[in-house]
Amino acid sequence: MGVVLDIVAPVFLIVALGWSAARWRFVEPAGFRGLNAFTFSLAAPSLLFLGGTTGPGGGGAAALAFFLGTAVLYLGTLLVARRAMPLGRAGMLALDASFGNTVMMGIPLVTAAFGAEALAVLLAILALHSMLLLGTATVVAELALHAEAPPLRALRATVLGVARNPIVMAVLAALLWRLFGLPPPPGVVRRALELLGAAGPPVALFCLGGSLAGFDARGMWRETAVACMLKLLAMPVLVWGAARLLGLPPFETAVTVVTAALPTGANAYLLAQRYRIGVERSGATVLVGTVLSVATLSVLLALFKVE
Repeated sequence: MGVVLDIVAPVFLIVALGWSAARWRFVEPAGFRGLNAFTFSLAAPSLLFLGGTTGPGGGGAAALAFFLGTAVLYLGTLLVARRAMPLGRAGMLALDASFGNTVMMGIPLVTAAFGAEALAVLLAILALHSMLLLGTATVVAELALHAEAPPLRALRATVLGVARNPIVMAVLAALLWRLFGLPPPPGVVRRALELLGAAGPPVALFCLGGSLAGFDARGMWRETAVACMLKLLAMPVLVWGAARLLGLPPFETAVTVVTAALPTGANAYLLAQRYRIGVERSGATVLVGTVLSVATLSVLLALFKVE
């Protein structure tokens, strides 16, 4: 548990700093809006493009197992939730239940628990994680926004909305870069992307903390509890089942399942903020899930070490 606490504690410290900055007006609301825009439009796309164009090879079977389990969870949550809420909220709930904090928590936790050799497995997942989940969630959100429009107009608005999304464009550009077999970005460009990308996770958490000073998530506790249970319990079970089905070796299975058990990442909150859909629930899910993950991840790591 000590390893997990060491990784989780900085997350809450940054969130607390954001809350303090908003509570005592060290940063004005306009400042937080600017930081959100910077993170969504520059920092996060830089991180995703860099990861997509420079990630190592290998880990394909593990990534397949991860995304098979993720697809079952995302689609199942979306279809069931759609019966009780609008499409936009259902889509954001599905994202909260499936999008993990694979960068700020995943990389240090997996490295500490399994060693540097586990990074090949994790980075194979990271290469597609944001593209598939954030891209899908963006399409669902755009469809929800234009649901009342005529079909052709709705399709056009959805395509344009997705095309204007910096995160989706960054991962699409990275995918095309890989498909054409282009070399990694040159040194100066790569370093600039690294500097911008490194700012993404902490600034997103800082903005999340700032938003806590302005909303009350108590009315969202049922949806928050559902999202946390799905992310921390159901998703690792589904990914474990997919890993067994594909016959992954024990080491790759352990890394893949622990990655699946990570709590909801702040980019899910950023997307909710972008579309003003389920913002309070998404923010609460990031915080509550991160707290609970101290226990769930500790248990999971103990089980795999026993094996």
